[in-house]
Parts: sequence; C-alpha cells; structure tokens
Amino acid sequence: MSGQRASVLAHPDTEWTQIVSGGKKKVSKTEQLRLQKEEEERRLKEEEEAKLQAQQEAAARLEKERIEQEQMEKLKAKDQERRESELAELHSLEQKFLSAQQWKRDYRAYAKWEHYLSCDGSPDPTVLQEINTFMSLWREDQNEDIRLVMEKGEQVLNLMEKLQFLLLDTPPNELTEKETVQYQESILELQNLLHQKYNGATEHLLKTANMYEDSETGNMQAVIKDKNVTFCIWANLKKKVRFKNHVFCDAQHGFQLPKSLAVSSVAVRILHTRYDHVSPLWLQCQSVPKLELLDSEELTQHSKDNVEEPEEEEKQVREEPGMPVEEEMCSDGRKTAISFKEQSNGIADINETTEEETEKKSEISDIPSQVQDPLLQEETNGKEAAITDEDIVDLQRFVPVGGVYHIDALQLPPQVKQIKDWSMVELLDGGVEAYPYPPEEAEDTTPPPIQITLRLPDNVMYFEDPVIARWDPAGQQWRTDGISNITYEKPEKSVTFEMGAFYTIALLQDAHLNMPYQAWKLQPTAMDEALLVVTTVFATVQIQIKAALAEVRAYQQMALVASAFAFAWSKWNLEAGQEQVVFKVSEHLKADSDKDWSLYMFNGQKAQKLKITESSEAFSEELEEDSEFHSTLYHMLKDSASKEAIDRVETASFLFIDVVYQLLLATRVLTYS
Repeated sequence: MSGQRASVLAHPDTEWTQIVSGGKKKVSKTEQLRLQKEEEERRLKEEEEAKLQAQQEAAARLEKERIEQEQMEKLKAKDQERRESELAELHSLEQKFLSAQQWKRDYRAYAKWEHYLSCDGSPDPTVLQEINTFMSLWREDQNEDIRLVMEKGEQVLNLMEKLQFLLLDTPPNELTEKETVQYQESILELQNLLHQKYNGATEHLLKTANMYEDSETGNMQAVIKDKNVTFCIWANLKKKVRFKNHVFCDAQHGFQLPKSLAVSSVAVRILHTRYDHVSPLWLQCQSVPKLELLDSEELTQHSKDNVEEPEEEEKQVREEPGMPVEEEMCSDGRKTAISFKEQSNGIADINETTEEETEKKSEISDIPSQVQDPLLQEETNGKEAAITDEDIVDLQRFVPVGGVYHIDALQLPPQVKQIKDWSMVELLDGGVEAYPYPPEEAEDTTPPPIQITLRLPDNVMYFEDPVIARWDPAGQQWRTDGISNITYEKPEKSVTFEMGAFYTIALLQDAHLNMPYQAWKLQPTAMDEALLVVTTVFATVQIQIKAALAEVRAYQQMALVASAFAFAWSKWNLEAGQEQVVFKVSEHLKADSDKDWSLYMFNGQKAQKLKITESSEAFSEELEEDSEFHSTLYHMLKDSASKEAIDRVETASFLFIDVVYQLLLATRVLTYS
C-alpha cells in the first residue's frame, strides 16, 4: 500500500533488499552465478549444435557433390558413346550448306551461260578483255549528252554490282587472288570512267547554258535526275550580287554564295549519287563470315582415339573436295585467319596498289584534281591504322547513308554563239575546270563560307542527327573539319551547313546506334519459311524468309501436266491472298473440245479442289465434295483424270515442259492477273 514499508528476512550470508512499491529487486550473487552458468551452458550447447549442423551440412554437400560427380561422369560416358553418331548426324545435316554452295556455284555458271546466249552487247565484267574493250569504246565516244550518259551509267553501275556481288558471294577457295585483284581494279576503273563522263556531260551542258536561262534571274538552272543520280547545275550568267542565293525547285537543294563568287563567271554543281564511289573499296565489298563445317575426319578421331599430326590433318582438310579450309581468302586476295567479330564489323583489307598502278590510274583521267573525285588509289589497313586525328571519321564506326553529294564550283566555259545558221563554240583542251575557292591570294585572310542546304532522300531514315563529313583527297578519308553551323531539320528532312571550300559531302550514321539489340526472335512460320524479328533501340525489324514461292512451284507443276490439261485465269486469285494461287483447270485432249472448268487452289505444299465456281457470290476455301488434299498439283489432278491424259503427261517431251515453264515464269500470269 502507498506509504507503507515491507521487509524480508534473509539468511545472514545472503544479500537482501527492501521491496518498495515502484522499486526494483536486487539479484543475489548466487542467483547471478546460476544465471551465468545457465547462459554458458546454453552457449556451449548452441555452439555444439552449430558445429554438428555444419558437419552435417558439409557431409550433405560432399554427398551431393559425389552424386553430382557420378551423374556427370555417367553423362560424359553416355555423351562419349553417342558422340560419333551425333557428329555423323550433324555432318549429314551440314551437307545442306555445301549443297547451297553448289547451287550458288551452278547458278553463277548458269548466269554466265545465259549472258553468253543473250548477245545483248553488254560485256561480261569478269572477262578482262571484254570489260577493257567496253571501257575503251565508251572513253572514245564523244557523245556527251547528259541523258545518254546517265543511261550508259546505269549499265556501268550494273556491271560494278555484278563484280561486287562476285567478291561477296564467291567462296574464297573458288576465287583466285588474281581474279580478286582484277575485279577490284575493274570496279575502280569503271567508277573513274563514270565520273569522267559525268564531268564531260556537265561541261557539254554548261556550253549551252543560255538554253536553260531562268526567266526571273537570267541565270541558268537545270535539274536532271534518274533513279541513280541527280544533277543540279546553276550557271552565273548575269553576275548580279542579288542572285547569290538559289534553290533548285525540283530537288530542294540550295546554296548561298559569297559576294566574290556572285559576280564571277562561275557555275555550281550539286551532283547527288545515290551510291558511294568515294569511300574505300573495302567498305563496299565487305567479306562475310566464312562457313566452318564439321570435318569428316573429326567423326572418326573420337572412335579411333587416334590424333594425327597437325600437318597431316591440315593436308587432309585441304585435299578434301568441297570442304572449307582454315585460312580464308578475304576481299583483298590475301589469306588471313579472321574472326567473325572482325568481319561483322566490316573490317577487311584490300590489296594495296603500287605506286606504278597509282600513276597509271591518275593518267587515265584528264579532269583536274579539284573537280574529279579522287577514287581509291591506295588503301590503309583499317585494323592496323589507329585513328588519332579526331576530325577523321572512323569508318569502323560510321558509314555513309543516303549516297554522296559532289558539290563543285566550276569555271563557266565559253558559250555557244549563233552566227547565221552556224553554232560556234570555243573548245578547251582541259575540259571542265574547277573554280578556285578560296582564292590563292586570300591565304592570309579567312574568306566567307559557302552555305549549302540539302534535301535528304525520302527513302533514307536517320535515327540520330547525321554526321556531316567532307572527303579529303590527300588523306583518302572522310573528315569533319571545314564544316560549321550545321542545322538539321528532321521534319523537313533537310540539313543546312557552311563550308570554307567546295567539297564532296556525305551524311554518316553510327553503324552501331541500334545496338545492343533489345530483343530478337527467330521462329518458323511454315515449311521452309521463318520470321526473324529484331527489336532495336529505334525500330523493330521483321524479316520474312521463304523458300520457293507457291507461284514458282505452281508454274513447275502446271508445265509438267500442260500436255493434257488446260489452265486459265480465275477472278478468285485476287481473293486467295499472297500465300496461295487459284486458277481454272480442265482436262484437254482435243483441240476443239469443250472445257469443263474446275477451280483449284495451290500454296506450294498443298493442292485442293474448290467447291466454288467463277459465278459464286463469294470466295470460299471449302473443298469440293468427295475430294481430298494432295501435296502436289499433279496428284490432285490425277484423282479425276483419264488414263489417256495421264499417259500423255508421262510421255511429254522434257523440252516442251521446260519451254512452258520458262514462258510461265517469264510472264508470271498468276501474279499479274
């Protein structure tokens, strides 16, 4: 109770304490010792239990490891037992790669034969004599009409494309070093000749500049283009300062000239080539990763448990027909063991041109170096040369996108004069000449810049602001210095910039800006068909992969039975979709017999007879009653065909069948109807 005291009697040897309301009890020494002893016993017990648990866990872990080791040994033994059969099975599947190589080899030979039979006058670019004759004849041709030059240029581009395709597609062991060098030199000479002809056509056009006078300014302006190039040419005929700005309406390219040029006899050409003949050739002819297949020797080594000497093994690999070798012939013709990573980044060397070859190539052109785009004369090994100058574009990282813009200032040549019925013009030996800018006397001062506006192609997408670079002829490289005040208008798809001289310009994009990929998926969609989906930072790319189209297989099987069956157009072919075709079929053994048409649908893998007719109200894939599916059109028709019709099909001439197939394939009646 409050205010009262209480006392406790205790042994003399024991401490005692009063208990006061609201106070604490003081523990005796004996109790303290007892508690300490209990705590120590508890601690020792926990340690013992922990030790025992650790021992049990260690034992369990060792047992688990022992079991896992035994299982692993069993798996290894099982794998070793079936390794030979598995490798043999894989090797059998890998023969499909060799079959594909053989198909490509046969196709190249067939294309060469087809070219020979065509006799269309175009040269075989792989035959040195033919391509040299072609270039000599065009070099001697004095017709410099720009339209004709552009038409001939398309043929030249096709020849270069064939050579580049051969360098890319031909396996290294099928292309000799001599052929590689020959193809590369032919590409360079064709590029050089094509640009010479462009310059000649430009000069021819400028001589008749007054024919293209603009009604408002009195100056010449012309835009001439096709699918490969666009010529934008302006000639300063009136030499008035107020006309220093110009925009080519048909191309939306434009420029603003300094005052000194606005009052000079100068012409400006913006030549946009949708291809790149300026960058090093190795960038255009990047080699692809080599195909490494399982060596047949590997199949027997595991079972024999006998390892051969490396020299002997290498000899056997090289002697094995159709088998790839360890060394790969790159696009430069040199053998090198190059990794997939290096090749995927586009790193490849080309054969370095000797000084004599460089001099020989420079003698081919009579165009001043200021006007002519110096093509590839001598290349630097991209893997060995380190980029130290920050203004030099690293072509391992950046690639030109959208073609090349050749921006030149040209001396205005003497104009054609009409004297009565005669047209007279002064001829200059040097051809078209570059107009010097900046002028030589302005070395101590900074001349005003030229402002350029380029309308970018609609079929090109820049995910980031493009890098504007100029071609450096001396260093044979793209550089970013000399270009300033860049404005990129993404909605308008145009770029405006200033430069201190007239340069060849390219817009470059980081080749790896979409990497690393966010996700990817490869899945089959049908027999011999697949869909590859790659999700990147900026876009999702879907690539559909197919084997032979239903259309092609339909033509083949139609040709096989064309001796006894008639085929005709069906309006339902448009309703069937892109993956299958619909046509009318009737057995036809006599020339004047009436046709009893039936509708068939075929997708390359499955043929079926349809219930609908041409007069049905709607398209339906419903089967004809009492009919079945077949994997071929021939067997589908055989179900209801007469014995006479089948006999005629089986005895038909193979030449007749081939002619029908080639005719159907050439006209593509199922696609264009």
